[in-house]
Amino acid sequence: MKRAIIVGASSGIGLEVARQLLADGWTVGACARREEPLLALQGEAPGRVEVVKLDVTQADAPTQLQTLIERLGGMDLYFHAAGIGWQNRTLEPDVELRTVETNAAGFTRMIDAAYRYFTAHPQHLPKGGEQTGDGLSEGGMIAAITSIAGTKGLGPAPAYSATKAFQANYLEALEQQARQRCLNIHVLDIRPGFVDTALLGDGFNYPMLMRPEDVARDIVRSIRKRRHVRIVDWRYRVLTFCWRLLPRWLWRRIRL
Repeated sequence: MKRAIIVGASSGIGLEVARQLLADGWTVGACARREEPLLALQGEAPGRVEVVKLDVTQADAPTQLQTLIERLGGMDLYFHAAGIGWQNRTLEPDVELRTVETNAAGFTRMIDAAYRYFTAHPQHLPKGGEQTGDGLSEGGMIAAITSIAGTKGLGPAPAYSATKAFQANYLEALEQQARQRCLNIHVLDIRPGFVDTALLGDGFNYPMLMRPEDVARDIVRSIRKRRHVRIVDWRYRVLTFCWRLLPRWLWRRIRL
């Protein structure tokens, strides 16, 4: 039995990933600040979904996570989909600080809790785990949604792009640490472009919008293939490749 815990499972990408994992035979632990959508998800797959109300900005969130892990009987995949973000050209302090609190402090709180769990429970391996090419057996996986916004500083959303860069670098650091410590922890950094979710319900027009269902399908494939970094989709892979080539003097002149 494969067991996944999804933080941020009440809507958007997190909810769709939960549904697709359930369709693939996983048992799911669903967490979010809003309990009602979690209970609705539980009703879609009776007996295969456990729910816990959890806020990543609160100090007791790791304790709540541990409670959910115990209900599932272990954890093979930790999937982090919780996050916030807005365009904030006037740098309203509340917006910037709330973004940092959720996307940086809350992210670190939960990713670290999952990492410590896998470090302390190396016996919790997915059913049928095999030796990989580098000699490590398939162990626990930490997958998190960052963003293509983390690859460049975006003037309309300073805190959002900065915290997404923080997340990407944090995951890369954990991946390196796990490898050096010979831990069976696989890390996946998922970087979507614009997805048609409530996160973008700020009245602005966004190009190349993707459906959450399509993004979730790509994510589940990436989990199955044990990728390390995945930009979703091909259009955003081309876009980020191109804008990374732009020198800083040119980037700061581009109007977004």
